[in-house]
Amino acid sequence: MSQYRYSTLAVHAGQHPDPLTGAVNVPLYLSSTFELTGVGTDRGWDYSRAGNPTRDRLETALAALEGGHSGHAFTSGMAAISGLVTMLRAGDHLICSRDVYGGTARLFNQIVCHYGIEIEYVDTANVDAVAAAIKPNTKLIHVETPSNPLMVLSDIAAISEVAHAKGIEVSVDNTFMSPMLQSPLALGADIVMHSTTKYLNGHSDGIGGALIGSTPEHKERFCLVQKAAGGIMSPFECFLVLRGIKTMPLRIKQHEENGRAVAEYLSTHPKVNLLAYPGLKSHPQHDLAVKQQKGFGSMMSCDLGSREAAARFLGAIKIFLNAESLGGVESLASHSATTTHGSVSAEERVLMGISEGRVRLSIGIEDKEDLIEDLEQALAAV
Repeated sequence: MSQYRYSTLAVHAGQHPDPLTGAVNVPLYLSSTFELTGVGTDRGWDYSRAGNPTRDRLETALAALEGGHSGHAFTSGMAAISGLVTMLRAGDHLICSRDVYGGTARLFNQIVCHYGIEIEYVDTANVDAVAAAIKPNTKLIHVETPSNPLMVLSDIAAISEVAHAKGIEVSVDNTFMSPMLQSPLALGADIVMHSTTKYLNGHSDGIGGALIGSTPEHKERFCLVQKAAGGIMSPFECFLVLRGIKTMPLRIKQHEENGRAVAEYLSTHPKVNLLAYPGLKSHPQHDLAVKQQKGFGSMMSCDLGSREAAARFLGAIKIFLNAESLGGVESLASHSATTTHGSVSAEERVLMGISEGRVRLSIGIEDKEDLIEDLEQALAAV
């Protein structure tokens, strides 16, 4: 279905009617095991850890949306990144965006590093810094763009060109943008990662993650990881993400319309400092956002001056919810230092540029005027 546009793909890729019953929605196959047709033969499935018809449909949809060779659904975004780094061996060198999501840093710093894998955090917004960090044993460059929560962009095409010249692969965490607003594989990346919990699901009612590879070798590797390590998405979670994908184009349009309106409002508010939203012309990488993204999304963050000010703001919001996560239909606000980056030391947060007053906003699909009024009254409490 690659010839179709995104809104059509979202509704139809992997979601054709059930051939047995004609059901328009993908059936929920809750079976853990499947009857074999003989010794060593089956109908395509034998055990749900190795493959499940509902999961197959989701993985087909994910591959189509990202223009990849294969999609692979995992129990969470972190399980997907865990699957990604199984490509590495002891002695390999991994380059990662410096201001990456705290959970990714926790995985790398407290688990992956003990496997003999060298991890180096680099300002991937600086392509020259990425090139300078490459070593003979560098095997993977993992980029989060826009970054969480500072909305720093990395030039996917430029980094991929530098990496490929050295035989290195590039993976991109595309969670903040979704397949609707950014296509890393088309820009030269090799692997795309998602927390499907966010925009792909879109309703804050399921946890999941995904890897989309661009080669047959990626498919072979990630299928092995799913089967051997077992961190696969359940059929019910797959069903929820498939349902969410169908309305994703409409949701993303509303998310972005609201995001732009909120960002414009906050950009002139006297109590808001260091507002980070690539859709604003004041963002230092606005031109790159225009070049490599199809829109600006609905994620942003700002500095309210102190932890106390952030607490007063979060205690005063009414429509926005003081909660972690993002990408759901409801608007969320969170204190970055104690939520997404709570596992990162204070010293590391300073190096990342995450202050005690930093608040991250995920703009939902409510009426934008109501959201702005809520922010106005909450900021009055600061």
